[in-house]
Amino acid sequence: MFTTYKRRKRNIFTLLTMLLAFAVFVSGCGSQQTSSEKGGEAGGEQKKEATRTIKHVMGETKVPEHPQKVVVLTNEGTEAVLALGIKPVGAVKSWKGEPFYDHIAKEMEGVTVVGDEHQPSLEKIAALKPDLILGNKMRQEKVYQQLSEIAPTVFTEELRGAWKDNFKVYAEALNKKAEGDKVLADWDKRIADIKQKAGDKLSTQVSVVRFMTGKTRIYYKDTFLGMILNEIGFARPASQDKNEFVDEVTKERIPDMDGDVMFYFTYETGDGQASKVEKEWTEDPLWKNLKVVKSGNAHKVDDVIWNTAGGVKAANLLLDDLEKYLLK
Repeated sequence: MFTTYKRRKRNIFTLLTMLLAFAVFVSGCGSQQTSSEKGGEAGGEQKKEATRTIKHVMGETKVPEHPQKVVVLTNEGTEAVLALGIKPVGAVKSWKGEPFYDHIAKEMEGVTVVGDEHQPSLEKIAALKPDLILGNKMRQEKVYQQLSEIAPTVFTEELRGAWKDNFKVYAEALNKKAEGDKVLADWDKRIADIKQKAGDKLSTQVSVVRFMTGKTRIYYKDTFLGMILNEIGFARPASQDKNEFVDEVTKERIPDMDGDVMFYFTYETGDGQASKVEKEWTEDPLWKNLKVVKSGNAHKVDDVIWNTAGGVKAANLLLDDLEKYLLK
């Protein structure tokens, strides 16, 4: 009986020892798991990319320090992003081209089209999972909140001649300020060089006309091309020396198109209607009687470069035209 008692006592002791060991093991595993989880969380925090606060027309937005997947919702914005060395994952289609302007088509190969400036596709944008969206208040103010729910969104305010101001905003949002400063410095150097080469030719009065379906316009100084001409210092005819946008004119206003040099362009959408307007006007006796036409100084140029694109790449191509026609 005593032996049986000793055996039971030993068995109980062994069982207690095993239970204690098991408890220590479980506690150790729990501690190890907790440490692992904490380490994972800490690692996640370390990997989480820092953000930068960008002030823009719609307020302030926190954007990734180094955006990798950028969607652009204006054509001049697309040119800015490309000039800063970034290929967007998505962009609105160009006003002309299939689907992008000829002068950027090669650089934009493989980029997803997300609608146009007036109607960007929120579904297509969301599907790209961007980490930054660049847009414009004039074009997309109504969908700013929806865009912001997809990804951090930074807007510029105006279009037309505001490409340099907008470019600075894009460069800041993309954390490419140094690269942006160089692009603008190169631009300033080109302007200075053209001024120097032009000399007395800066007094040349430059007239600008555009033909469109059902309308004809004279372009003034508050335009993409007007601001560039003004920045260089070229004169404008008295009838066009206005800090305004454009005038839609009838043929009675053809005399107001005269100047020392004229640049005209046509926004042709493919149905031939704008080209028909151009032909009708340029064959009118009043047009043929213009001093600038008689002297052979009325030059047809590319509508995309002179007006429609509105970005930094088009601006530099416009300078090429000015050098070609005015500094020869």
